[in-house]
Amino acid sequence: MSVSDRTGLAVWLKSQAADVALVDCLQHIAASCKKIAHLVARAPLTGTTGISQQTNIQGETQKQLDIISNDVMVEQLRLSPHIAAMVSEEVPDLIQNPDAAQSARFVVCFDPLDGSSNIETNAAIGTIFSVLELDAPEAEVRTKSVLQSASNQIAAGYALYGPSTLLVLTTGKSVAIFALDPDEGVFLLLEDHVNIPEQTSEFAINMAYQRFWEPAVSNYIVQCVAGETGPRKKAFNMRWTGSMVADVHRLFVRGGIFLYPSLSKPGGAKGKLRFLYEANPMAFLVEVAGGAATTGTGSIRLIEPDRLHQRAPVILGSKEEVELLENLHHTL
Repeated sequence: MSVSDRTGLAVWLKSQAADVALVDCLQHIAASCKKIAHLVARAPLTGTTGISQQTNIQGETQKQLDIISNDVMVEQLRLSPHIAAMVSEEVPDLIQNPDAAQSARFVVCFDPLDGSSNIETNAAIGTIFSVLELDAPEAEVRTKSVLQSASNQIAAGYALYGPSTLLVLTTGKSVAIFALDPDEGVFLLLEDHVNIPEQTSEFAINMAYQRFWEPAVSNYIVQCVAGETGPRKKAFNMRWTGSMVADVHRLFVRGGIFLYPSLSKPGGAKGKLRFLYEANPMAFLVEVAGGAATTGTGSIRLIEPDRLHQRAPVILGSKEEVELLENLHHTL
C-alpha cells in the first residue's frame, strides 16, 4: 500500500463513531505528540537533553524535555473547548482549562514524556494519555470529580518516539497503530484491530528489584528463565528499556508480559507507575487488544483512586501469561 492510499487519523476517528467533541480532543492530543516528536528529534542540537533544577510531585528530577513537553501538551490541549481540565505527571495539582466551553466534559490525563531517563542515550521514549469523561460539566472541575471519573475512560493511547513516531490509540472499539509521515506531518494508519498474542516467550521486568519481589513474581520469573528444561518447557527472553511506552509497545507487536509489580521495600507496596496517566490508559489499550491487565490480585481498571498521582502495581500483556501470574498471586 502506498503512503497516499493510507487512512488518516481524522478518517479513522470518524469510523469509530466518536462524537465531534471527542474527535476534536484526540486531534489536539495528536497535534501535541507531533510537536513533541519534533522537539525530541532536535534536542541534541538545541541542548535540551540534560536535567533541569526542578523536581516533580514524585520527587523525581525533571529533564528539560519533561518540562518542555508538559508545556506543549498544556498549551495545545487548552485550544480544545471540549477539554475541561488536565492532569499531568509534571504538575502537582489539577490543571483547569480557562478557555473550555461550559459544556466541556473531558479531562485529559498524561505523562508528557515517559522514559525521559533514556534521552541522553537516544533510546525510545514516549507520551501516554487517557481521556476521562465527567459525569456532568463543571464550571471549575474538582479533583474529586476526576477521581470518580477514572472508571469512565473513553479513550487512551500513547506516542512512541523511536526511529519512527508512532501513535497507538483506542476509543474502546479497537486498537489502531498510526505512523507520523514526516513529509506531510500527518498520522497515517498502519494497522487496525491489533490483537496481542495470547502466548509469549518474552517478559519485561527490572531485574534490579529482584530482591524486593513478591513470591508470586519471583516464582513466575524463575519458571521463565529455567528454559526448555524448566516447568514452562520453553525458552524466554527478557526485555527492559526503562520506558513503559517502548516495553508495552512490544506487546502489540510480538506479545509478551510487562511487569512493574509491588515491591517489599519502603514505598514500594503500591508499585511505582501512576494510575491515572500510566497504568489506567495502558490497561485499557491492552484489554481492548485482547490482553489482560492486573495489579497481581485484581483488575487495574477497577481501582478507585483517591489521589491524582496515586501509584499502582502493573502486570499486563498476553492473556495467558497474566492469568498464570495472577493465579500464582492467589496460591503462594
